[in-house]
Amino acid sequence: MQLKHKIVALGILPLVLAIAVICALVISLNRQLGDQQAQLIEDSILASKRAELKNYVEMAQSLIAPLYDDGHGDAHAQQQVLEELRKLSFGINGYFFVYDREGRSLMHARQSELVGQYLWDMKDPHGLPVIQALLKSAESGEGFQRYAWNKPSSGQVTDKLAYVVMLDRWGWMLGTGIYLEDVERATQQARDEVAQGIRKTMLAIAAVALVAVLFVFASGMTLNVSEHRLADKKLQRLTQRIVSLQEEERSRVSRELHDGISQVLVSIKFQFELASHVLENGQDKGLSILREATERLGDAIGEVRSLSHDLRSSLLDTLGLPAAIGQLAAEFEQRSGLKVTYNDNEFDCDLVDGAAVSLFRIVQEGLTNIERHAQAKNVAITLHGSTEGVRLSVVDDGIGFNVAQVERRQTGIGLRNIRERVEHFGGQFALISTPGRSELDVLLPMKPTGATR
Repeated sequence: MQLKHKIVALGILPLVLAIAVICALVISLNRQLGDQQAQLIEDSILASKRAELKNYVEMAQSLIAPLYDDGHGDAHAQQQVLEELRKLSFGINGYFFVYDREGRSLMHARQSELVGQYLWDMKDPHGLPVIQALLKSAESGEGFQRYAWNKPSSGQVTDKLAYVVMLDRWGWMLGTGIYLEDVERATQQARDEVAQGIRKTMLAIAAVALVAVLFVFASGMTLNVSEHRLADKKLQRLTQRIVSLQEEERSRVSRELHDGISQVLVSIKFQFELASHVLENGQDKGLSILREATERLGDAIGEVRSLSHDLRSSLLDTLGLPAAIGQLAAEFEQRSGLKVTYNDNEFDCDLVDGAAVSLFRIVQEGLTNIERHAQAKNVAITLHGSTEGVRLSVVDDGIGFNVAQVERRQTGIGLRNIRERVEHFGGQFALISTPGRSELDVLLPMKPTGATR
């Protein structure tokens, strides 16, 4: 994956993750809210049904009160009570039932086949012993009991809420119940509404997330394109500068060869020709002319060595960076007449490939600038190394200069190119200049432990 794609991914992934977390929280909170709302609806409906059931039972008790309270309690009165209760109903599925304490069905208005049966051990689909639970609720005075029972109108087992009371003198349990299908429908409707709300919320969040992701993606791609174009322009400028530097270096070498070595060699050629002519004529001056030509040839050889040394110091490859800079400082002192002080701590120079050459070139450029522009009398060069890196410092006591203005110049290698050399190796570069003191400070890292050349 390319770097620009990684950057876009790093911008989008946290956004997507945050949106996913928000969606999870919204879903969880909405479900909790839906459950609470369904529970409130169920509780409200059940409360109204409890009051309704209690009223029905109280009405039935008031209807049978004359027969129950007359004090006889004979079989005839009991049969009359059962007949009256069988006639009572409310709605299609609203009826009364009567059981004795042994769980025998005495009256069931809708399921007459149960009358006379002992249903003490009968359980609903949930495993609840229905008659036992009803009797226990009636005797405790609580009265209400929820269970599953066969609904007469549909023939299906449905949840039911019953209210029962004890007729203690007769040992009967009287009760009625209401099926809870409407409660289930109401609670399910509430849950469906919550689920629909969650879907709408998710769609809204998804739309916002899509817009945000597209915006981030478009912004990232726009930034990438802009950065790519900027990088291309910088690369083009750098390439052009490298070509210009190569041409400038070639021009310098050409001038050195033409104005220096070439002139000396031409002069030597003339001297050899003159010596040959003199010797042919038998004159004594031929030997002295040859000696002079030989001396001039030695000067030419020195020029060639100097030019070769400027291109690349041989000591840099044989004895290392400290010795090469020491030789450079000595030659500069001899050539310029300035007093040069060089100090190094004789460290083991284990720089990354190319870093030593860059430091050597930086010293060359610094000394050249001092000679041309600084009007200095003293120069101090310091090269100190440690396990972390090597620090190079070049200080002069010249007139100083405006650092920002000089770095903006586009001609020659310049301080800007020195800075780029240092940044290429991940180093640090500082330049301070005031009248009487200018300092160039460079810090390059050593090769990482275990690295190979």
